[in-house]
Amino acid sequence: MMNDRTPANIIIGMILLITVITGIFSYIAPPAIFPDPSWGFQVMHSMEKGGGFNLLIGPDQLDIAKDSAQFLTWWSPGQYLMPYFFRSILHVNTGHAAVLTSVICELIGVIGFFALFKRLGFTPLLSAASVAFIACQQFYFIPYAFYNGGEVLMFAFVGWFLYGCFSFKRISAGMMLFVLLAGWAGFFSKSSMMLIYAAGLLCLWINISLPRKDIAAWIKNGVAIGIPFLLSVAGIYLFYLSKGDNPAADHQLGWRVIWETFTFPLASPLLAGFSIDDLTKGLVYSPDGAIFSHTGVVLILIALAALSLSLIWAILRFVPYQPYKLALIVYYLIMVGFFSYAFFKQLAISYEARHFRTIGLLIIPGTLYLVAKSKPAFRVAFGLIWIFIAYKSIERIHNEYNYNKNEGVHGRTGITQQFADQPTLDTIMHMDDTERDAIFVFVSADLGLEIQHNRFITIEPIGLDVKMDPADYVYQGHAGPLHILLPADYTTNGRANFIMNSFKGYKDFTPRKLSGEYTLWTAK
Repeated sequence: MMNDRTPANIIIGMILLITVITGIFSYIAPPAIFPDPSWGFQVMHSMEKGGGFNLLIGPDQLDIAKDSAQFLTWWSPGQYLMPYFFRSILHVNTGHAAVLTSVICELIGVIGFFALFKRLGFTPLLSAASVAFIACQQFYFIPYAFYNGGEVLMFAFVGWFLYGCFSFKRISAGMMLFVLLAGWAGFFSKSSMMLIYAAGLLCLWINISLPRKDIAAWIKNGVAIGIPFLLSVAGIYLFYLSKGDNPAADHQLGWRVIWETFTFPLASPLLAGFSIDDLTKGLVYSPDGAIFSHTGVVLILIALAALSLSLIWAILRFVPYQPYKLALIVYYLIMVGFFSYAFFKQLAISYEARHFRTIGLLIIPGTLYLVAKSKPAFRVAFGLIWIFIAYKSIERIHNEYNYNKNEGVHGRTGITQQFADQPTLDTIMHMDDTERDAIFVFVSADLGLEIQHNRFITIEPIGLDVKMDPADYVYQGHAGPLHILLPADYTTNGRANFIMNSFKGYKDFTPRKLSGEYTLWTAK
């Protein structure tokens, strides 16, 4: 056993060291920010200026001379509160705070999943190898190029949460306290953690009840778990979710059944566990352009769904560890059921493998166990797949780091701005420093973070093929000078005129070309 633990500890130590080194490079050239945490950082921006907890404060649509406060319930608070903590105690900028958050979360996550896999029955060496496979994938490196907020916090939480779910053998006060606090900690990490939370507690209930044959014991255990669960969920709803909208509330598009509705969730073990969705730049949701035709995507998803089901069946048949098989089957069934319904109902949830990250992580140790027991040819083939995944991950983080360091646009927040060039950003920050009572308007949630002395409005970008509600863009009233920064191509198809006409208290906008890519429209 000691011989098994020594190489396992070496592997985990190397992963932790590589994570810290990657974080140091990212600290030198801070990442860009995905839109979701950008909105969270806007809340942080408001809180730093004296606003209340979790309030997004900005010009009121009914009268921009006044401010309105919106309690931001669409996303969980951890994505900005943890960086806010580092900003407060270390006095670093937002970009550096995001990097510190990512490094700390991934260090915690690595140790957590190593402990979890051992708890579920795997040897230390196979558990360490599974974590190494996880650390070779693109999603592990992404936060150092694009801070993704809740995703990296969820990685830190899930392993330890499931470790706790499989650590208790009987009902106790400590177990009930764990159930209560785990719900709050999980929601702090990411709002979608509530599904993972419920599935984990189902595993806990089954695991402690299986040795008992009488129904009364199952009911007693269920009540003991259910009471703190309900208290935890009630607290989240009363003090957070009830104060605003969230993705689950947006279901006005009706029902829709397409091949992807069911094949995407069924294929999630391979899509999320082997970076297939990342490597293909998004099989279904492809903001940078699809690689395959729709027919090709459907055929690939059908094949991946069949392979995923075959892999699940093989694991359940040949892997001997009952706690692991319980976790795998519970999470797979719940994930497939919930997301098939969500896609069927057209909730505001995208077809992205990141939503299935937990099942992707759980599939890995079982897969490695099967590979270790397979013929040499299969082990060689899997090794080549592993090398390919690692190579593509390293290639991407290398390219992103070079871009962030050498070509990226940076302002006072330190983050890499994706929707401005340096001359444009420098001009905007200079105007912010020299003007007062002005309002800036951006079509990107991260640009407003550079505004320190004036107010700003973030509107949704308008795509040529995207439906939008004109009422969302209407702002009444008049305040100080209004500066609207738009990409130069917004002059086509009347998009710039539409946005300017949406500000009812202003007219006679004058354009100022800040660069070849961006134009500033000003009305005083």
